[in-house]
Amino acid sequence: MRLARQILIWAALGAAIAVPIAAAAASPLLAWRDPVYIAAGFAGIVAMASLLLQPLLVGGYLPGLPAARGRRVHRAIGGVLVAAVVLHVAGLWVTSPPDVVDVLLFRSPTPFSAWGAIAMWAVFGAALLAALRRKLRIRPQAWRLGHTALAAVTVLCSVVHALLIEGTMETVSKAVLCALVVGAAVKVAVDLKLWAIRPRRRA
Repeated sequence: MRLARQILIWAALGAAIAVPIAAAAASPLLAWRDPVYIAAGFAGIVAMASLLLQPLLVGGYLPGLPAARGRRVHRAIGGVLVAAVVLHVAGLWVTSPPDVVDVLLFRSPTPFSAWGAIAMWAVFGAALLAALRRKLRIRPQAWRLGHTALAAVTVLCSVVHALLIEGTMETVSKAVLCALVVGAAVKVAVDLKLWAIRPRRRA
């Protein structure tokens, strides 16, 4: 029974990530896109999938990856997330530099652009805070609150950014992935009380 449950969890997680990617790959809109633009779009999907994995790893919800080990994998996936965001923005820059400049300066007319820019800076901020934690000797409580706040901004803005875009991602699978990202983030925040000075840790 336990093995079946573990298999079911991993299968559900795999489906939650694979289905949106497969649906996007089958989109007829790809026929009119440049390869670089397509790669940039899929990098964005990978970034969203990484956002689903991150809270699950921190909370120790994935079979075979208890909280302590999960947090180590969390750091590695954080690197994947940063790389995916960089590739996403770099690909869009190659295809249309003026548009990317407008987004970064918050003067783009498209509503989803500002949300994406804020999410990007929040991702970079969270990664930088994690990388400099020991060097700057940040107190654990302050670091946890700061990292959690940046992660929350990343999740919120990334989800809004994705939902507002009408592109290659299929609508239903995109909405489900976004809902799962928010649900996972809320669950780990509540279970571990990440907003508290001394949050409770899972075994």
